[in-house]
Amino acid sequence: MGASLNEIKQRIVSTKKTSQITRAMQMVSASKLTKSEANSNSFQIYATKVRELVTHITASLPDNVLSTLSEPDADEINYKSMLIHRPVKRTAYIVITSDGGLVGGYNSAILKQVMTILDEDHQSPDEYVMLAIGGTGADFFKARGINVAYELRHLSDQPSFEEVRKIVSLTTSMFQNEVFDELYVCYNHHVNSLTSQFRVERMLPITDINHDEAIEYEQEYIFEPSKEVILKQLLPQYAESLIYGAIVDAKTAEHAAGMTAMKTATDNAKTIIDDLTISYNRARQSAITQEITEIVGGAAALE
Repeated sequence: MGASLNEIKQRIVSTKKTSQITRAMQMVSASKLTKSEANSNSFQIYATKVRELVTHITASLPDNVLSTLSEPDADEINYKSMLIHRPVKRTAYIVITSDGGLVGGYNSAILKQVMTILDEDHQSPDEYVMLAIGGTGADFFKARGINVAYELRHLSDQPSFEEVRKIVSLTTSMFQNEVFDELYVCYNHHVNSLTSQFRVERMLPITDINHDEAIEYEQEYIFEPSKEVILKQLLPQYAESLIYGAIVDAKTAEHAAGMTAMKTATDNAKTIIDDLTISYNRARQSAITQEITEIVGGAAALE
């Protein structure tokens, strides 16, 4: 019985240490979530304004604006192609996951949905191109023989524009060179600290510009050097805002999932400690009762 008491006591001590770790990780994730939500809200102001400007300018240009835009130099990206629809021969997917675990079902929910899309919408691997942000997704696809054209690991908790600029430049170049004909971003959208929703959003070609939303200004502005040149500068920023916004949103959902997972682990540890404490007290009471019985029995034998 003494060994049993020792074993239970050691399990209580180890579980308490584990709960302290999970509680600390919960607090860290909560802090990251607060910062990420603030960054996401601030970024939405910028993204909304860029979309408003692009919508207004494209709505005010002639219908043949795409043909009038000047052709880019050899080392420049032809941004006007970002607005052009063409027959879809190959589709690209940017899949955003975390680099590690301890985030509950965050990664599995994304990867399960992506695999369903690939199975239902494509007949062979030649019909799609995979790009992975996050080590979990990259390793998952490689393990299943799916070629990953580009992977980005170890993205910071609060990603900056510079960190995602390379993948934006890469995807727009691949789109222009007709490596693929449309681009989707797959990620978990942050709803609140307890809920996230899987999303698949088309980023290229840019299709969500609704000219009916164009704002009519009381005073017409003078654009220098011209609307066409300004649009050429705005389109890449708009593409950046779409992809960067999805990454920030996904990171926010990741931090929320991590916080929830660690809270669940801490609560479970407390339940285990309570159960072990009851078991320890019962075992200790049983041991004391047995000792008393042995003492009484020995005293009676001496009489």
